[in-house]
Amino acid sequence: MESVILNASPSEAGVDAFTAEVIRSAVIAITGEMKTNLMRTAYHTIIYEAEDFTVGLFDGDGNTISIGLGLPMFIRGLSDAIKAKIAHWGKDDIHPGDILLTNDSYIMGSHLNHMIYTLPIFNDGELVAFSSSMAHWQDIGGQLGGITRDIFSEGLQLPFVKHFRGGVENLEITDIIKANVRVPSRAMGDLRAQLSAIRTGERRVMHLLKRYGNRAFKASIQLVYEQSEKLARAAVRQIPDGVYQAESFMDDDGVNFGKHVPIKVRVEVSGEDMTIDLSGVSPQVAGFYNSGPTAGRSAAELVFKCITTPLLLPINEGSFRPLKIILPPGRVVSAMKPAPVRVWHTVPMTVCDTLFKALAEACPERTIAAHYADLCIVNPHGFDVETGRFFFAHIGHPGGGWGAKSDQDGMNATVALNDGDTHNSPVEATEAKSPIIIEQRALRQDSGGAGKFRGGLGVAQQTHMRKSASIYSRMERTICAPWGLHGGKEALANRVSIVHGDGTVQRFPTGKFNPTELAEGDGFLVETAGGGGFWNPLDREPMKVLADVRSGYVSVDAARRDYGVAIRQDGRRFELDSAATAELRRNH
Repeated sequence: MESVILNASPSEAGVDAFTAEVIRSAVIAITGEMKTNLMRTAYHTIIYEAEDFTVGLFDGDGNTISIGLGLPMFIRGLSDAIKAKIAHWGKDDIHPGDILLTNDSYIMGSHLNHMIYTLPIFNDGELVAFSSSMAHWQDIGGQLGGITRDIFSEGLQLPFVKHFRGGVENLEITDIIKANVRVPSRAMGDLRAQLSAIRTGERRVMHLLKRYGNRAFKASIQLVYEQSEKLARAAVRQIPDGVYQAESFMDDDGVNFGKHVPIKVRVEVSGEDMTIDLSGVSPQVAGFYNSGPTAGRSAAELVFKCITTPLLLPINEGSFRPLKIILPPGRVVSAMKPAPVRVWHTVPMTVCDTLFKALAEACPERTIAAHYADLCIVNPHGFDVETGRFFFAHIGHPGGGWGAKSDQDGMNATVALNDGDTHNSPVEATEAKSPIIIEQRALRQDSGGAGKFRGGLGVAQQTHMRKSASIYSRMERTICAPWGLHGGKEALANRVSIVHGDGTVQRFPTGKFNPTELAEGDGFLVETAGGGGFWNPLDREPMKVLADVRSGYVSVDAARRDYGVAIRQDGRRFELDSAATAELRRNH
């Protein structure tokens, strides 16, 4: 972890550097404890296993003090939501004991499943901070399968409401939520877990306020902002001035099949300031791949953070002050109501990949080749005729390949950029809670893009149904394969198939198909993409290629074709043919 040197004098900052450093470390620890409490008390595996949530502390104006490490694409969602809540009620109408709730997709940037609870923190009558959590509820009502065409079919919409007023729960809001979800008992468990997390944040911050006082706490946070800004500006100054552009595309929007969705980005570096212009990203689409403007800003901020101060904690407002974002309304990552947003996360991931592609010319040592850029989730659902109960099998993220860096191979089987610290679900937990069997979860040979540094490998995951169920797929990046950088090759793309009980395999032209009934004994195969390679694959050390072949990452044929490396195979033994390799590379 990078350290912040809090070296301002007391007269400049209003607080001594030692106190400021204690408070900086404390807010990191507090958000870590909030995260742990939410995980330990949540009811759904998507929260306590997959960790699809985030928590954070914010100052009295809604600026980020610290967010718990979780989903990178939530980097802006909580702060924007809190600022919108402040604008809605005004600080004079926010009181101790109030708990503010919304799941407005166009405010937080994501889908309705993300419930945002916010608790104001008062000390000596002053609103000093906010404690907040955003968590993915497995079900929020609405349509289960197929393509949604507007926000109204995607579930319960909660405007700005006070779920608690002065510490007293509004039971009518609770009843409305219960009436709109399919498994109320689990939803209420997740609700209580979120409340526990934000109350933990309030309790720990109050300890700091009682010990150091409001003035020292606020001055310390301002000093953290200022130092984080200085480090970010210093990092930007190391990038050559200029304008850098790149483009890519999504397969389609699930409605206009085969019509690509263009992604064009522009980055301008001038001194210690950076501008990311997303004006060239596609207008909002008919299908449910849109997201609110917070998602577009989060994609830009995520790349900026990775390029400038990736390890600096806490993640806070100051780190982003050198960044200007241009994002007109009505784009696929700044959609306007009533655009559908259920699969909000997919396009911003490719926006991030494309921004890294643009910056590869300016600072290759800080960028990364493209990754598989989709969660690649297919979740069966239905009714168990024996119990009469509804089931929704959260199989979790299979993981995929990440792009190589300028000096390192990409990571295998890692959760996509959008979801960061989330985990795939353990096979045992998944099978215990749902009528399925995971027949295979294995690395996908030859899926990583070739390069001096190889892209990470994707995953092949095959699922077998023990009960009849309905499935559908909304998988992306099956045509736009993860690209390499500076001579690195592209990876294999994502792919999904249905595997019938008689052994026949049904393939699809893209990764999308409408709700399909599976009989008992049928299943499906998800094959995730690898990551792109970096630099010319002919520059990869032959012994590294041999190690990849021995590990099963690269086939003998691919070693010869992509790397110009000849390997002799004798049963399970593989040996490098140095003379043949030299000849291959001379003639490649």
